[in-house]
Amino acid sequence: MKHISQESIDKAISVIDNLDDAHLEKVFEKYALEQQTLLAYLMSAPGEYENEQLEGLLVYYFCLISECFSQQGLKPAEIQEQQIEDHQEPYFEMLDDYFENEDEEIIDSFVDQPHLSKFLAIEVSTEDDDGSSLNDETASQVFIVTLSMVVLLNKAIS
Repeated sequence: MKHISQESIDKAISVIDNLDDAHLEKVFEKYALEQQTLLAYLMSAPGEYENEQLEGLLVYYFCLISECFSQQGLKPAEIQEQQIEDHQEPYFEMLDDYFENEDEEIIDSFVDQPHLSKFLAIEVSTEDDDGSSLNDETASQVFIVTLSMVVLLNKAIS
């Protein structure tokens, strides 16, 4: 499996974080058209978690993670509903194991994108440049949902 490099993550951040709203919307539309089912799955999380703050965060990370794959030259196939269904039980079992043992190796071996996993863990647990940070509940939710996206996209690479 081809891993996304730290260089590709840094490039993706540079691209996404330097877009104005109009260009960000175009990037979002591009990736949304490529991964409609995946996006619908991600956007169900704010309702399931009853956390409206998640919506904007998930749109941002959807664009950023999609851009990471693009920067690495990886083109995942479109995620289908059955792939999401097949993914959920083993994914949540892995998360239970991880939270019980607090062993990052559990995530790394399941996700198989070590740089992206580490980036997401750091991203949700540290303050932004402006000193703001996510509350623990929202940080956990963002991590769980975005990591799930990474696993699905990673498995969809031909």
